[in-house]
Amino acid sequence: MKKCFKILAAVAAALFLVFITVFVLAKKKIIFLNRWFVNEKNSTIGVDISSYQADVDMQKLKEQGIEFIFIKASEGSSHQDPMFAVNWENAKVAGLPAGAYHFFSYDNPGSTQAENFIDAVGEDIKGRLVPVVDVEYYGDKEQNLPAKEDVIRELTVFLDALEAQYGVRPMIYTRSDIYDRYLEGFSEEYKMWMSSFYTPLRWNYKGDWYVWQYLNRGILDGYTGGERYIDLNVLNKQKDLSDLIVK
Repeated sequence: MKKCFKILAAVAAALFLVFITVFVLAKKKIIFLNRWFVNEKNSTIGVDISSYQADVDMQKLKEQGIEFIFIKASEGSSHQDPMFAVNWENAKVAGLPAGAYHFFSYDNPGSTQAENFIDAVGEDIKGRLVPVVDVEYYGDKEQNLPAKEDVIRELTVFLDALEAQYGVRPMIYTRSDIYDRYLEGFSEEYKMWMSSFYTPLRWNYKGDWYVWQYLNRGILDGYTGGERYIDLNVLNKQKDLSDLIVK
């Protein structure tokens, strides 16, 4: 009996050590746990792209099981992604459901950012996926945090302008720490696209979500001349992709 107990204790200790090691490596961003938690063959998988992926073959992405795509359109009040128009049209030709996203700037008014996005994307997006605002840190913002009241004020202006233009509430992309600091209590009426690359989303976010960006080191065929990697996303199994299409 004592021998059996010692064996069980040794096994338990070894398993605990493995768990701690894996957890630490994930926290240090050395390994990616999410590939173990997302069944890519039985899930609705999508990608998001920008000019960093350079030339993108939408048909080839579809052939690899990609079922939706989000394309960077604009950033701040003046920048427009140089590949957006080409990617936007090619996704349509390929029949790949596509949405446009805007990288939100803490340094520009929400009104002029909305004007920039609408100018890049066009006045009508019926049949496309809902527009998205990407709320994350850039530059030194994580060290010099913008005031919450300023962020919410300008973000509200931006979101309201897009809703007025397109007749649909945009989706918000962010990660859990930014959600906790700025968006909790504000974003409940918006569909959420959450980022968690190194650990499962439910480990750090308990709210409702439509899309989970689970890997930023995906490698696929179909994009050349730029970044080697591509972001991979999965649709919540409790949701339907048709819910994201602008009617």
